[in-house]
Amino acid sequence: MNKKINTVLFILGATLFNTIVAIASFLILMFLYAKFLLPIIPQSSYGWVFSLIFIAAIAISIFVYRIVLKYFINKINVEQYFDPLFVKRNLKKQ
Repeated sequence: MNKKINTVLFILGATLFNTIVAIASFLILMFLYAKFLLPIIPQSSYGWVFSLIFIAAIAISIFVYRIVLKYFINKINVEQYFDPLFVKRNLKKQ
């Protein structure tokens, strides 16, 4: 496989990983909310709590993604296997 295919597969895999982590953290936070906070919080604030749990799940997934990505970059020589996403193009000299 060449570098471009490796790059595309990495982006797809990383996106899938990030989505799975976001869904898992959302489900865990919802379970914890239902188990411990549901009897305490009034019913009128369910919408706000759901929104906060959703935002927290996204924040957790970004945090976990960054940690895993740093580990991956330290473990593997990225320049050897992946193509750069953004390439500087030579501008015409005037």
